[in-house]
Amino acid sequence: MIAGSLASATWFEQWWIRVWDFPRLQIFITLCVLAGLTAVLDRKTRPVLPLLLAVCAVWQGYRIFPHSFLAATEVKSAAAASDDAACIRVFAFNVLQDNRDYARALELIREENPDVILLTETDDAWAAALEPVLRNYPHRLDRPLPNTYGMMFASRFAMTDATIQDLAMPETPSVMATLSVDGRKVRFFGIHPHPPRPGIDTDERDFELVRVGRLAETETRPVMVVGDFNDVAWSNTSELFKKTARLLDPRIGRGSFATFPSNMIWLAWPLDHIFVSEHFLFKDMRVLRDIGSDHRAIVSDLCLDPDRAERLNDEPEAADRSDRANARDIAEDYVEARKDKAAGN
Repeated sequence: MIAGSLASATWFEQWWIRVWDFPRLQIFITLCVLAGLTAVLDRKTRPVLPLLLAVCAVWQGYRIFPHSFLAATEVKSAAAASDDAACIRVFAFNVLQDNRDYARALELIREENPDVILLTETDDAWAAALEPVLRNYPHRLDRPLPNTYGMMFASRFAMTDATIQDLAMPETPSVMATLSVDGRKVRFFGIHPHPPRPGIDTDERDFELVRVGRLAETETRPVMVVGDFNDVAWSNTSELFKKTARLLDPRIGRGSFATFPSNMIWLAWPLDHIFVSEHFLFKDMRVLRDIGSDHRAIVSDLCLDPDRAERLNDEPEAADRSDRANARDIAEDYVEARKDKAAGN
């Protein structure tokens, strides 16, 4: 636990280091218990151990504290929204490609009746099965794939400058579209980068997050970034993305809204995210019931109210010189890794 805590404080991209980013809450609880037990039972033989465990617990608690109910919110309540605010219901769900429980997915989408839908891990079978509900959405970007990185995007709002393309890895699409919401433009990004796992480090995922962050940073319009990041909100890379993009996290001060794994919510981590620019106010966010995927769907009602939101919300934290250096290193490491792969090294 101590070694894992120290490893996760670094920027190394190796998968066996980065996996320690995920269960910070569970590690925090375990460290607190171990610190208490060793202080009582083992203090005389190993007097330093309880202190080390306690220090690591404090550090882990510091990292997850913003995603607790004790922290202040960044995106303020839509209870203060103006009369002309436009509220958008966003629905994001990693369906799990091998999950064939289409009926429950259709039922859940119909129940939630979202304005915007982002679905990941969709193959041709999922595309066909979801057509009865998605045909009600006049604006679509679909790219079903058999490799667990298919993506489908559906919107009630008209879209312009809309594309679905590979930003980091081949056959790993991301959505970019401009939505017309009550006469106002919202730039939408939908992403699903590769996760860290044995044999696959995080250079590809981190590069995609940095690239989307830089694209969002250049926007003067309201922005939403949605998807299965395969990363937790309290990791170094997610925090770097958030600062690079100058976005806010509606979950801060409200909870972690853990979505994975779906069948062990007590052990779950927040892998599915909705980040917004300072132009939105918060109405609601929920993690939905288990419907057969390894993820649970997340749905959020966010109200576009630029003038009032900019007055009420926290100002997005900007990337400093150190952050920009880290982003530059991530991009350079990714390019070098691709060159090595192309060369067969």
